[in-house]
Amino acid sequence: MDTSKEHLFERLKDKFEAIGQDPLIHLDGLVHAKPITYWDYIQTDALLSLQTMRTTLKDEMVFIMYHQINELLFKMILWEIEQVATNDNLTTSFFAERLGRISRYFDMLSSSFTIMGDGMEVEQYMKFRNTLTPASGFQSAQYRKIEFASTELINLIDIRFRATIDRNTPFQHAFDHLYWQAAGKDHKTGKKTALLKFFEERYMDDFITFMETYNTLNLWTKYQSLPKADQENVELKNAMRHYDHTVNIRWVMAHYDAAGKYLNSGKKKVEATGGSEWQKYMHPKYQKRIFFPGLWTKEELDNWGIDNLESCKIL
Repeated sequence: MDTSKEHLFERLKDKFEAIGQDPLIHLDGLVHAKPITYWDYIQTDALLSLQTMRTTLKDEMVFIMYHQINELLFKMILWEIEQVATNDNLTTSFFAERLGRISRYFDMLSSSFTIMGDGMEVEQYMKFRNTLTPASGFQSAQYRKIEFASTELINLIDIRFRATIDRNTPFQHAFDHLYWQAAGKDHKTGKKTALLKFFEERYMDDFITFMETYNTLNLWTKYQSLPKADQENVELKNAMRHYDHTVNIRWVMAHYDAAGKYLNSGKKKVEATGGSEWQKYMHPKYQKRIFFPGLWTKEELDNWGIDNLESCKIL
């Protein structure tokens, strides 16, 4: 690449003139610009000011920061999914490479639960958790968007209602029958809990728009739009299976086990902060959340969440 002064100026001139700007004005502006520093670029001070404790219990800080790290990783995952979804010239290698990135993020998330499982005193958690009611990790909007962006809506519908819903079902009706709706309703009366009401008031309109956008751009639909030869690519199929298994079994069970350590630690079992029946909501064997059902054998589908598959690779 030619890095001479003349060539660099010509490139800058072309860049700014293409948007109707005078390159000399921009160059003059650089004379007065401050040099960038790590803390300015990363916005360290702003980032470290976002931890607001609600109690005097020290381990609450661990809980807050852990979940904020999760949300940053969720943002990274959505960033990678968008690159696949909006790629009009999608190739097998690009698809597999981005899925590899996404899976590594979820690998990090799955292995990180020891931070909560072993990094907080049970006594402290059982006290400060009451201050958080009705807030719950259930209310992570980014995680819900990851689900919408990964698979067709039918695969996220409560298994009891899947036979009554298809592609012609209004998005609002489908939303009301998503698998996690059951966790936000009183199992005796069927009424929505405060957990779900607050969540829908804040995000439902955004969710409906997102569902519509990814209805034809989700990872499963994009995969099925590839030529048949590409769909049979072993590297891509392994990447798809690994992602599906990591998110819907490994990550979920790591979360399930960490929650169980605290919620079952006393003399009697307690509810999650949002009031949900967390065991049935979380355990994959009940809802059988599977992003890419066509890539698994009948035996694997039947045992989903019961047997932790030894390998998600295609032999």
